[in-house]
Amino acid sequence: MFKETKNGLILNLKISPNASKNMFVMEESGLKVKITAQPIDGKANKALIEFLSKQFKVPKTYFEILKGETSKEKTILIKNIYAEKIEEIKSFVNSINY
Repeated sequence: MFKETKNGLILNLKISPNASKNMFVMEESGLKVKITAQPIDGKANKALIEFLSKQFKVPKTYFEILKGETSKEKTILIKNIYAEKIEEIKSFVNSINY
């Protein structure tokens, strides 16, 4: 789910667009993010970045979709963050219940 690199933290997740509300869901296969936006013209990707930015308290410009621009399976890089923030994000995600 996580991978630390010299560029930042890589997060693998699944996105579920058209949800009733934005929220995290932990599944056996990993982290899933439900987003209210529709998967049209990149709206779901934009909403995903906004949601992650707000939840992790990291500027939107720090996020980059490395893989999965048009897929439900996403690989996201959170760049320019320091070790304490990486631990904070990991702790936050690990606190999400199944």
